[in-house]
Amino acid sequence: MVRMFGSAAEALGDLLADGMIVAVGGFGLSGNPSDLIEAVRDSGVRDLTIVSNNMGVDGKGLGLLLGNGQVRRVVASYVGENKLFAQQYLDGVLEVEFVPQGTLAERMRAGGAGIPAFYTRTGVGTPVAVGKPHAEFDGTTYVQERGIVADLALVHAHTADQAGNLTYRYAARNFNPLVATCGRISVVEAEIVVDGYLPPDHVATPGVYVDRVVAARPRVKEIEQHTVRPKLEV
Repeated sequence: MVRMFGSAAEALGDLLADGMIVAVGGFGLSGNPSDLIEAVRDSGVRDLTIVSNNMGVDGKGLGLLLGNGQVRRVVASYVGENKLFAQQYLDGVLEVEFVPQGTLAERMRAGGAGIPAFYTRTGVGTPVAVGKPHAEFDGTTYVQERGIVADLALVHAHTADQAGNLTYRYAARNFNPLVATCGRISVVEAEIVVDGYLPPDHVATPGVYVDRVVAARPRVKEIEQHTVRPKLEV
């Protein structure tokens, strides 16, 4: 049964520990579980392994945890928006496992579905595949990738109901549904928490994957780079 909490700190209070593997939704700064990330920062836990598409930007999103020295290892697809992330990696402070974006999504999905490993052509012949088992199927070489199961999943949803069923809004959906499935415990911050239940055909993530829900605090949604097209002269 899903439990409702009054704040992100309360929702995470008895779950956090040094050395955890934490899967986090978001793509850039879109769909970040910002309240939950800030609660992790404020808890002071350290030596975390973060599984996420990227690590936010400097001082925002998951960049807060990097800036606070709480992350030991990252499993991600992209580092280009975060200078501190890149610098810590180059300095040998941070261990990074680079994973092709589609492979990362499938590794999360597999972990949530109880699939320990799968084969893909992506990455064969590149540093991504070094040290991993290979196999040939129908004359083509594939590399084995392991499913990801995290100790804790942090998710941002647009709407949650009393059973923990979730919906997402536009591009903020991104990795969040996959993250929700691959955590041994999944904690969700939702912009709207409704009484009763969502219509079944609106549910993107069933509540069976969700353990705890907290209402997200209202905030201005961040964007990495605000770029607009010049006004056309008529």
